[in-house]
Amino acid sequence: MTGPPDPSASSAPGAVLCSARDCREPALWALRWNNPKLHPPERRKTWTACDLHRQSLADHLDRRSFLREVEPFEQPARLERQDEAD
Repeated sequence: MTGPPDPSASSAPGAVLCSARDCREPALWALRWNNPKLHPPERRKTWTACDLHRQSLADHLDRRSFLREVEPFEQPARLERQDEAD
């Protein structure tokens, strides 16, 4: 049995992380989904996933007929703080 995640082992500050519970890995995939009972067909919500959790999160959404597409996720560019730019 594993213990709680080590916060010091997380990815770079400001990185978008995997949506899987307790996962601290950076997101590599965007799982686009919607609940047809609640959302119009064009609406998309997004879960992000690392390589390890991509399939399990996609399976969870697909079993509910919510999964619409899976695309590579690009981390946003890191914003420089003003004091770092000087």
